[in-house]
Amino acid sequence: MHKYLRAIGFSNLHKRDLDRMLFEIRRNPDYHQTALDTEGNEFVELRREIAPGMGIAMRGMYNDDGHFVMDYYFPYRYGREVSTKVPAEVIRESARESFLGLCDDLRLGIDLIFYVQDMLTILESEQRNHKVVDFGGTTLGALSTEGKILMPIFSTAKQVENVQKYSEKHIELLNAAKDGDAEAYEELALDDMDTYAMLSDRIEHEDVYSIVTSFFMPSGIESDKYAVLGEILECKKVINHHSAETLYVMKLECNEIVFDVCINAADLYGEPAVGRRFKGNIWMQGRVHPGI
Repeated sequence: MHKYLRAIGFSNLHKRDLDRMLFEIRRNPDYHQTALDTEGNEFVELRREIAPGMGIAMRGMYNDDGHFVMDYYFPYRYGREVSTKVPAEVIRESARESFLGLCDDLRLGIDLIFYVQDMLTILESEQRNHKVVDFGGTTLGALSTEGKILMPIFSTAKQVENVQKYSEKHIELLNAAKDGDAEAYEELALDDMDTYAMLSDRIEHEDVYSIVTSFFMPSGIESDKYAVLGEILECKKVINHHSAETLYVMKLECNEIVFDVCINAADLYGEPAVGRRFKGNIWMQGRVHPGI
């Protein structure tokens, strides 16, 4: 049973119910696509939506008798807008016919690794012929099985402007440091020392989440899992009509990256609302786009 099925509203699904659902997807999918895999075999993806932009995807092949044989399945949540325009590199996983995406967006401070949702688009590109393809943008969507809502931090317009200016300057310094600029290295080191001194002083009499407004960092040993804290830009309640479970779909801004997160209401502590913050663990997914 896939751990993240509960994120799209299947928290009490039994094995026999899952088998029945997968059989129905085989028989009557909402979406069907085929492409040649990296070994030249015809690979198939079938999908069934349980709500707009989310559902279950199955991947596999047709056997000699024309019957679909499933290799694996996974729940998904599609994002609604381009999250980053930094070129993404797509890498095939060794254990099965699936892909991970990798992009180095300096706003995050780490390499972003995500599970590629539109794998057959990759197979249809020149990537399958071992050629370098410039996927110049990524739309991110995520699933979560645990999270909580934090209240917002009040900031004046001047404070927001200063943070934006600092972020732009910091990214400029990082780009310069990547190009070997020694002065940029030195200035970044001084900034880190100043930040450490400020945090050491404030943490003695303030809560950590009144200081840290947003973060994005790896969680556990799986490369596409993250712990995040971000501001809620949009929030809507969705009902899974198969299970009658309530879900929340939130658009988050986290370290200036915007993406959607879907979570079961039973797994969310607190009431989400625009302006509040979401803190939780996520499985990051994404769709790559041609150079933009």
